[in-house]
Amino acid sequence: MKYFKISALTLLVFILILQGCSSTVYQTNIKTDLNKKYDTEFPYRDSSPILEKVAETIHRISSIVFYEAYVYNKNSKLELKDINIDDLETNAIEKIFFNKTSSGTATTIYSENRKLALLTCNHIIDFPETIITYWADEKGVLTDFVKSISVKKNENIYAVGFPELGRLKILASDSKSDLALLGITFSVDYPGKFPTFSFPIGKSDRLNWGSFVYMFGFPMNYKMVSRAIVSRPNNNDDGLFLIDGVVNRGFSGGLVLAIRDGIPNIELVGIIRSAPKDILYSLHPEELEDNKQYDLLVPYKGKIYLNAEEKIKYGITKVISTEMIEEFLTTHQKEISKKGYGLINFFTTK
Repeated sequence: MKYFKISALTLLVFILILQGCSSTVYQTNIKTDLNKKYDTEFPYRDSSPILEKVAETIHRISSIVFYEAYVYNKNSKLELKDINIDDLETNAIEKIFFNKTSSGTATTIYSENRKLALLTCNHIIDFPETIITYWADEKGVLTDFVKSISVKKNENIYAVGFPELGRLKILASDSKSDLALLGITFSVDYPGKFPTFSFPIGKSDRLNWGSFVYMFGFPMNYKMVSRAIVSRPNNNDDGLFLIDGVVNRGFSGGLVLAIRDGIPNIELVGIIRSAPKDILYSLHPEELEDNKQYDLLVPYKGKIYLNAEEKIKYGITKVISTEMIEEFLTTHQKEISKKGYGLINFFTTK
């Protein structure tokens, strides 16, 4: 009996210790400081409903450009001044056709009278009118002798998944700010199908080191939301700030949103521009027809080609500030209005 009493007492003490430990682990009253500043902590409330509304306003866009190219003989040693720009075919030994493609993210910021306007990055839809390549000498150094001249013949920009082919037109663009506004006019109404971005605009220059942000975009063609923190705030001489977001191809034009005093108070603070890249060079064999493959056990003896491939430096992402976006829209408003669109004003300044 004495042994049973001691055991029961020991068990009771053990239970009390466990309860004491568990009470110090769980905190039910976690709140964000209400200081009217952008939050630096992860949201403590469920943000899914708000994020879903934001996600409905972004779309994947794709651009394809068609070129007509004229190739010139290396032995002809033709310089650019020797070629008649108005008649490129005269000295050409071959005429070929090729295309270039690009994709990214755009956000619906205007919807009225069957017209939509989408904000994105200019580099997604900006392709050169003319591309000139030059022959290299035996050491691989480029010479002044023209190898080819390619001329842009047509460009198609699409909003993937849009009805009526989703063909977009450029309403305004600016290479310096890397911003562009695209438009589309439908033949019928699609009520509720294309909601516009209706959240407040924030002030990018009020972000702090470590401000928490959400990112929305289409990396590798998948609609995704991710998160990051801000670096180099209050340094908008070039209209950009940095975040540590891990972005991939297709994220350009994606939204960056900060939180002020907790969910649901999210604000637009910028759109994703780009991440630094390196050029990696590698040697490749000659491509086989009909998707045939080489036998890896047999030594290759054919021609070898040099290939250049861009490699993204993940974790360093440049963001175009809202101040720059507002300036772009204000500057181009008359140009936009002439194309049948009303006042592009999706900002709700606090």
